[in-house]
Amino acid sequence: MTTMIFVNFPVKDIGVATDFYLGLGYTKNDVFSDESTSSIVISDAIVIMLLQDEKFKGFVTKPLGDSEREVFGTFAISVDSREEVDSLTEKALATGATPNKEPIDMGFMYNRSFYDPDGHLIELVWMDPNASFDE
Repeated sequence: MTTMIFVNFPVKDIGVATDFYLGLGYTKNDVFSDESTSSIVISDAIVIMLLQDEKFKGFVTKPLGDSEREVFGTFAISVDSREEVDSLTEKALATGATPNKEPIDMGFMYNRSFYDPDGHLIELVWMDPNASFDE
């Protein structure tokens, strides 16, 4: 069995959040979606579960944090090229994201980051598959 990763995000407006990720070119799995949940397929092994705040609260015992004011983690998604980092970031910014920092270019790795409409910090990263980390 393939190990999968499910990242769960609380969201204020399920429609806005869903449209944002669909606008980046990802797909929605309707089998695991309903009026308060969207299952966004990033790859065969990674799914972002968008859960309306009230539904998300049913899975946790602590109060929800304020992702508009605080960062709880960086969610990095790898892509196949530097150009794809730029293309997806520009799509994200055009569909409601806000920028985080200037691009980080280390030669063997390139990334850009932004906040989705709910304030979750997303990084798009490309790493040179031929880079050697032995040196």
